[in-house]
Amino acid sequence: MAGSDKSALEGFTVAIFGSARIKQGSEIYWEIYELARLIGEAGMNIVTGGGPGLMNAASEGHKAGRRNSEAKAIGLRIKLPFKEVESSHLDIKKEFDRFSHRLDEFMSIANAVVVAPGGVGTLLELAYTWQLLQVKHISNIPVILLGEMWLDFLEWIKKWPLKHGLMDPEDVALLHLAKNIQEALRIIMETYQKYVNAKSS
Repeated sequence: MAGSDKSALEGFTVAIFGSARIKQGSEIYWEIYELARLIGEAGMNIVTGGGPGLMNAASEGHKAGRRNSEAKAIGLRIKLPFKEVESSHLDIKKEFDRFSHRLDEFMSIANAVVVAPGGVGTLLELAYTWQLLQVKHISNIPVILLGEMWLDFLEWIKKWPLKHGLMDPEDVALLHLAKNIQEALRIIMETYQKYVNAKSS
């Protein structure tokens, strides 16, 4: 079952999904950098797609924040028909031929998920995570939608699939909107504390 085995990786791991197209000069790039820096400072791992854009922002920020901790930045790469720059700040790299296998690997190690602005790939990652939560193939993993991009998405969900009985209110409640990185970090830290308490009990 996806998510039942956290693999050989030790510790709490935050998956960060987001666009490869967002450049270093953008505000969201530095927000993801700062969020990942704080995650690294707290001693947590991160896992991304290992590419450019927001994936690089996350791994770069994580490296800056973790100092001497054992936390790791993992990159799960996907083979594409075009060349994509790999982040230079990764500690662990793994490459996949199929998106489905890569998504399963994300879910096997993630304890929390942050979904930053992105396109088709990010929407795929969000939908897959959400589906597994809905059918209880994974549990206790918050899905954090970071930023204004998701406001219209949530409104659409309420206006169409939810209103027309295509999903339940409990399905929508699985998504957590975070307007900024402080709100996202609060949810991550609450989940981390539960993880630590469960480990020590």
